[in-house]
Amino acid sequence: MYYSFYGFKNKPFELIPDPNMVFMRQAHREALSVLMYGQMSNKAFLLLTGNVGTGKTTLIRVLLNTIFNSNKVLLIDHPTFSISDFYYYLAFKYGLSEYTGNKAKFLIEFEEFLKNCKSNKERVLLIIDEAHLIPLDLFEEIRLLSNHDHKYNVLSIFLVGQPELNERLTEQKLQALRQRISIRFHLDPFSEKETGGYINFRLIKAGTTRTSLFEQEAIKLIHQAAKGNPRLINILCDHALINGFAEAKRTIDVKIVKESIADLQIPGEENFNPKDPSESFIMKKFNDVNLRWSGKGKN
Repeated sequence: MYYSFYGFKNKPFELIPDPNMVFMRQAHREALSVLMYGQMSNKAFLLLTGNVGTGKTTLIRVLLNTIFNSNKVLLIDHPTFSISDFYYYLAFKYGLSEYTGNKAKFLIEFEEFLKNCKSNKERVLLIIDEAHLIPLDLFEEIRLLSNHDHKYNVLSIFLVGQPELNERLTEQKLQALRQRISIRFHLDPFSEKETGGYINFRLIKAGTTRTSLFEQEAIKLIHQAAKGNPRLINILCDHALINGFAEAKRTIDVKIVKESIADLQIPGEENFNPKDPSESFIMKKFNDVNLRWSGKGKN
């Protein structure tokens, strides 16, 4: 609703990962290079970690849009499978015969699949997002799966998750898997300078030419409140634009940002950690804006 007011063609701070709206700061460029290298080399396991909202899933989407069609790629973003369901899913996605509980048959077919990929000069990439949620017994099955690639060297497995994934991998039962991880990369939050660059990048991508739409002190407060987390920056900036539109403010200042933090029911900037706002909150905010702009609200 604030699009025309601020000159946007689309929403600048959408929460859904969009490869076309990726702000490639230095750390993200390095992470993407690491992912590309891991995909092209003969590295069996790669580990990418970062806190919630730091852009891991977005980077995966960028990678998938970048790699060649001569790759057999499978992305799993709900890794809480049972072992049986895991093999069923792999068999279906890789075009093998339906898994009916016969693990030996599956492994024979899977090894033949890897052999054919080798002959066709194809690589096989298995990406597991939210890997910190993988059940302990499934971790071991994933490691054993990679054992069948020792003759072909075409399979790479990327484990992507929150920092607690590192803690999960310290389990004694996962020592063998841990020792096979040859590449590790961790995504840190944005610096204050990167936060400013990210906000302006999003604004320009959304269609506006006003890179000064957010005052510098407002950006500083957003960075401090969100602790450099891109997802939280998106949430806070979106609410700031709603509040700015409601007050007919062409520029987002510190006052509007503080109001947005209060709207999100945050007790203090230091503890800013909002979840997606409820529908009732959004509707109330929209109604307040509509009343104000229709002249029926309080002055």
